[in-house]
Formats: sequence, structure tokens, C-alpha cells
Amino acid sequence: MRKGIVSCLLTAAILTQILTGCEKSDYTKYPNGKLYVYNWGEYIDEDVISQFEEEYGIDVIYDMFETNEIMYAKLAQDNSAYDVVCPSDYMIQKLIENDMLKELNFDNIPNSVNIGSQYYEQSRDFDPENKYSVPYCWGTVGILYNKTMVDDVVDSWDILWDSKYNGQILMQDSVRDAMMVALLKNGYSLNTTDPSEIQIATDDLIKQKPLVQAYVVDQVRDKMIGGEAALGVIYSGEAIYTARENPDLVYVVPKEGTNVWIDSWVITKESKNAENAEKWIDFMCRGDIALKNFEYITYSTPNEVAKDNIEDEDIRNSKVAFPDLDSFPTESYKYLGYDADRLYNDAWMEVKSADY
Repeated sequence: MRKGIVSCLLTAAILTQILTGCEKSDYTKYPNGKLYVYNWGEYIDEDVISQFEEEYGIDVIYDMFETNEIMYAKLAQDNSAYDVVCPSDYMIQKLIENDMLKELNFDNIPNSVNIGSQYYEQSRDFDPENKYSVPYCWGTVGILYNKTMVDDVVDSWDILWDSKYNGQILMQDSVRDAMMVALLKNGYSLNTTDPSEIQIATDDLIKQKPLVQAYVVDQVRDKMIGGEAALGVIYSGEAIYTARENPDLVYVVPKEGTNVWIDSWVITKESKNAENAEKWIDFMCRGDIALKNFEYITYSTPNEVAKDNIEDEDIRNSKVAFPDLDSFPTESYKYLGYDADRLYNDAWMEVKSADY
């Protein structure tokens, strides 16, 4: 999911591809055609893209999005704009329900067997028959804290409302992730559609707002590494990276539970290069490629071959990267329908526009 700001090198490469993509010489260089990929920022080892192009003779035009909602709006405007996309669980459900995805031909994706069966089982929450998606990365959402700046026990979402940390708290600038924190704090489901529960969570976020240093998407990791904040809501994959860069940082999943998410590859209903998209998904499911991506992005891989070949034993056995999901309550985000979407979006607008 999620994930950071792409490097200047990759941005330059993408820009070059976009600017030259229509030149006739490209079709000679890439006899098997093109592939338009839409993924989260900094969510792939850029060498993997080049390796795919070299092995298959396919020209990859690679764009990035910051949120599921931005991605959905783009596909709703033009479903054929991209061939293969990497949305999160609840957004995949929304895409399926709106007939915006193509069923996969798993005969053309033989490496999909490398994905652990438990991840396909979890995927049934949003892709009931496992017909449209192949897991790419997964993880949890929790609290990252600096143990030199926090002298309390961090085991509950409640700490993000402690006035002691005024101006030292980072929240996700994401409607579902921010609302999740407040809903779980109050003992509610992160998929609730009860207006009264959503309002209680909204009121809590408004009360919290004066304590929040910033609502951010990509910057939690870097701010925490740099000691600019004491506590931040973060994705587990980012937490793995931060621990390498700053040993004072600790990641915890609060006792009230969390979202366990999956980001998966899907093919758009009106894809112009569906066969190439299947080649891409199969390539991403190769053990060596999945391992290379894991080592670069540090988000947990569902690929059992890749996991078995992680050389660093501490990472392979990490409870952050590969937690025991029976040790705390978990839920996956679900698409809740148009009316619930409006409730959540209106609630988030109320939070963001609140004065203090």
C-alpha cells in the first residue's frame, strides 16, 4: 500500500517513457507491444521494471498514485487508461462491483501458486471467488513511536489523544485509515455503517486535531526517522524500513486491533494489453522477483518462495513483517457502498475543515 515518494531517477525514466511512448521506433524496439501500469509510489524495485522489459520485449509505461480514491477516479474516467493496477482490498471490491475489472486467466499466471493459500483466503473478503486479483503485498497499520521521546506504555490508540504529545503526533491523511483509528479506539468495527458510531469517531478526531502536527501520506517515515515527531500512524512495511534507519523507533499494533490489508494486482475491464498484463502479474509472482521487491520496499510479501529465501533471519522471523495475526484483533477494509462512502467522506471533510 502505500507508500512513499518515488525517486528522481524513476520519475525521470517514467517521464522519458511517456514523452517517447508514441514514437514509431518504440514499436520496433518492443515487438510485443506496451503495458500501462498504475501502482503506488515507491512500491517496486525500479530494476524489476527494466528486467521485465528486457525479458519480454514489452515497453512499460509506469505511473503512480497516492491513494485508492485517486486511482479509482482515474479508472472511472477512463477504464482503458491502464492495463494492470495495484489497488487495496476494499477498492478491489468496489471495482468488481462496478464491473471495472477483467477476470484473470490463471493458466497464464502459473507463478501465482507461489502466493500462500492464506492470502487467497483473506482475499475472499473482497474478491469472493479469487477471480480478479493476485496478492502483491500485505501488512498492518499501527503506531510508530520514538522511545527517547515517549515515556508511556504504547499499547492503545488512546495515546494519540494524550495532550502530553501536543504537536508530536502524525496522522494518516486518509479517510479510512484516520477513521479506523478513532473507530477502534471506541470499540467499533472499522467497517461500521452506523451513523452514530461514525459521528462519535468524527468528534474524537476533531478533539484530537489540535494535538496533531500534520496529516500526511508519505512523510510519516521520514519525519519519524528524523526525530521530528514522537508518535505516528504508519504501515508496517514503512516501520520495517524505519527500524533500519533509527533504532529508537518501535512499532506496535494497539490492543484494540487494526486493519490487515492486502494490495493486489488486477487487470482493468477495458485493458488494451491484457495478455501483457498477465505476463506482468506472473513475473511479479516469481520467487526471485518477489524477493527483490521485498528487499527494496520492505512491505510484507505473500510469496512463500520469496519469504523462504530472505537471508536476514531477523527479518524473516520479524513480528512486524510477518506478525501472528491471532495475537490481536484484525479486520480487513470492505467497500461499504455509495451511501456509506458519503458518510465517511463527509465525516473526513468535517474533521479536515474543523477550526481549533
